[in-house]
Amino acid sequence: MKHFRSIDEAGADGIAKLLDLADHMAEVNRRPNPKVPALRGRTVCNVFFEDSTRTRLSFETAAKRLSADIMNFAVSSSSVNKGESLRDTIETIAAMGVDAFVIRHGSSGVPWQVEQWTNASVVNAGDGWHAHPTQALLDCYTIRTALNRTSSFDGLKIAIVGDVKHSRVARSDIRAFTLLGADVTLVAPRTLLPPAVDVPTTTDLDDVLADVDVLYLLRMQQERMTESLVPSLREYTTRFGLTPARAAALPEHALIMHPGPMNRGVEMAVDPSELPGAVITQQVTNGIAVRMAVLFELLGSGTDLEENE
Repeated sequence: MKHFRSIDEAGADGIAKLLDLADHMAEVNRRPNPKVPALRGRTVCNVFFEDSTRTRLSFETAAKRLSADIMNFAVSSSSVNKGESLRDTIETIAAMGVDAFVIRHGSSGVPWQVEQWTNASVVNAGDGWHAHPTQALLDCYTIRTALNRTSSFDGLKIAIVGDVKHSRVARSDIRAFTLLGADVTLVAPRTLLPPAVDVPTTTDLDDVLADVDVLYLLRMQQERMTESLVPSLREYTTRFGLTPARAAALPEHALIMHPGPMNRGVEMAVDPSELPGAVITQQVTNGIAVRMAVLFELLGSGTDLEENE
């Protein structure tokens, strides 16, 4: 692959390859010195036009563990505040010598625009409501490792609950999970569902709890809402939040997932640290291995995974 901007850019075979590669990266991360020289001499630039903690730090850690050089672009202290265009910003950074751009932007399609202005690889770290492919990849990896799924997700039942309409994570997850063979159901108020989806939907969370293998909770993205789409957060929690009673209704093996950041008391009305099926912190840990796999696939030579620094 030259770029990784959407799940479809990888396809089912590409996802499987990246998940297998993530196994090797996870092994690297368990070493006393979790660093290999696989991307020594390569430069990765993180260009984040939106706030981020998990994704930005995860990509930065992944690049460092592969021995790449890191450039972090801070919008708040850049010439963007003087009116510099996105194109001029990318072309300026590219002229300094960059092998890969990791892009997060509030407008859908920006990673595809950036490709036109640079010869570097482009990784989508979230664009508008559109896509967040590395989050979907780490979610697949978390499910695979937690449920011992070595190949497909055939027969797996996954419920994605909450603000699907505004969620780029949900869009990428739906595509990735279904490509791997899972049965995905969306659970949300009708006002928080996109206008057209290719998977079943329901407004009754309690109706699906007993049968799910994975319960994936989404954050209410109020910063993306321009209108009131639910009567109140209290009512939302009553109908769609994970309460102690709903947690008790889940199958014993079921996983509870969340992409973060979490609105405690809204979509999660119980402390996830008290739930044996919660793998939310594992998602964060797995994000490093998965993003190492993506960067290595785009920039690596196929060697230097065994040698420690």
